[in-house]
Amino acid sequence: MITYNTDGVKMPSIKKRENTAWVKAVAASYGKRVGEIAYIFVDDEKILEVNRQYLGHDYYTDIITFDYCEGDVISGDLFISLDTVRTNAEQVGATYEEELHRVIIHGILHLCGINDKGPGEREIMEAAEDKALALRSSLRQ
Repeated sequence: MITYNTDGVKMPSIKKRENTAWVKAVAASYGKRVGEIAYIFVDDEKILEVNRQYLGHDYYTDIITFDYCEGDVISGDLFISLDTVRTNAEQVGATYEEELHRVIIHGILHLCGINDKGPGEREIMEAAEDKALALRSSLRQ
């Protein structure tokens, strides 16, 4: 089950049923099934608090993914800072909606086993994001 929650921000205007179907399709493309996924949309101050408290990092970020996966079932808590998503969209010349969907699927890709910190991993993650976003477009037609 996928849940959508907020803490200190207004719920972004995403189509939850459509998003859930997309997440399940992306997970399936990696041989995974969706267990319990919680999206928690927050502001920059909350993401900084979570980053400091749980990861020992003292910086803002767009998403923090807590991985509770077991076997081929993906589960996790995905904290997304809508403030940072908006800032990043402006910096890369994307719309807020485009960047939000990229971040929404970024966390799912982490749960599917794709990393982005090591050498060459960023490019692999970006290619996986692009593929997932293309799948989203095809599902919407």
